[in-house]
Amino acid sequence: MWNRTHAWDDADWRAEAACRSYEPELFFPVGTTGPATDQIESAKSLCTQCPSQKACLEFALATNQESGVWGGTSEDERRKLRKQWLAARRRAAQMAQAAQSIR
Repeated sequence: MWNRTHAWDDADWRAEAACRSYEPELFFPVGTTGPATDQIESAKSLCTQCPSQKACLEFALATNQESGVWGGTSEDERRKLRKQWLAARRRAAQMAQAAQSIR
């Protein structure tokens, strides 16, 4: 489960990001099949060594980045994570509302 820490609000994570040393195109492949699969895996492997990986993923989820590799995740992986995050937020809101109605 993904818990938002708001680290993505701090611009410092971008300055420390490993991807700054590479061409942006590596992280934005055209497509998700064929040769793009190798490109996605290459980008994701760079992310595993990045000190900013967690903040980058949080940024991508919070701002709904639909394209590219962010925080070591592909577009499809982020879609699944975002659905889980939104479902958890809805449950928390429903529980808070139920707690208010009991008072």
